[in-house]
Amino acid sequence: MNLIEEFNTYRSEMNEKIMASDNKVIKRFFNLDTNTYAEGAIDVKSKEMIGLACSMVLRCDDCIKYHLGKSYEAGLGKKEIFEVFSIATVIGGSIVIPHLRRAVEYWELLEKEGNKDV
Repeated sequence: MNLIEEFNTYRSEMNEKIMASDNKVIKRFFNLDTNTYAEGAIDVKSKEMIGLACSMVLRCDDCIKYHLGKSYEAGLGKKEIFEVFSIATVIGGSIVIPHLRRAVEYWELLEKEGNKDV
């Protein structure tokens, strides 16, 4: 199993377990998150770019992978992604660089795999 499949499988399995707890607050938060990234006054591509930049600055590797996958799915290209990377690095500073390295690795996998499983 490659890194993309491993991440998506783990995320899916754990989300099922979390949702099975039937906790109203958690369910509402997940729903809020889903609706936040839906098409609205701001298009999905832009929302994913914002989510990616914020995730990089917050240094959340799982969030970065998630938003990279959604960005790929939304049709963003390498040049757009690297502009987001540059914004996040400028805002977050050098502490973002290790996450930038892993983000580049994950993006390359998405491009290589054609990412049919995002």
